[in-house]
Amino acid sequence: MVYIENVFVCIAAPLLLAIFCIGGKDTRFLLHYLAGMGACLLSAYINTFLTVFYKADVFNATVEIAPVVEESLKLLPVLFYFLVFEPKISEVKRAVITVAAGFATFENICYLIQNGTERLGFLLIRGFGTGAMHVICGMIVGNGLKYVWQRSWLKAAGTFGLLGAAITFHAIYNLLIAYGGSLRYVAYALPLATMLAGMQVGKVFRAFPQRKTER
Repeated sequence: MVYIENVFVCIAAPLLLAIFCIGGKDTRFLLHYLAGMGACLLSAYINTFLTVFYKADVFNATVEIAPVVEESLKLLPVLFYFLVFEPKISEVKRAVITVAAGFATFENICYLIQNGTERLGFLLIRGFGTGAMHVICGMIVGNGLKYVWQRSWLKAAGTFGLLGAAITFHAIYNLLIAYGGSLRYVAYALPLATMLAGMQVGKVFRAFPQRKTER
């Protein structure tokens, strides 16, 4: 039997050593990445508890429970970072995406432990698809927070709205995965296509002069 918390410790140990050795602003990246991995580990416990508590089957747990738990836990380290350390608004996107990447990395590791590493082609497709899904959800929240957190009257409602949008995208992805068959590959392609489209839209917006809004 493999205990995922033991795997987490083995991966987190060298990262913590690197954090102590590097110092300065570069430690933020590693801390956010480690926080994302920790959020993934914690979400595994909470998902299991809620699945048992509500007596949900695998399909309902995947579509209804997991997206809410995982997106909420990915947001918590970012909110802590901004409420306690009060960084510049421009750093929110970086923090959210790094947390999402750490979450996706540890989730892929857990998948490999449970399902093996024989099918390299499928693992590549799933790895990029799942990673892109978590990053897209991070970008939804990160880009939105840059706007809503500059308006005090919109902070709470805007944050919950962005979280709801990320949960919805995550739930759609999980729903397609849960149905299986060819829809799984549609699910893996969806976040990748969304990411590419978002990058193109971002290029268009960056072509226009932007007003400086950092605090």
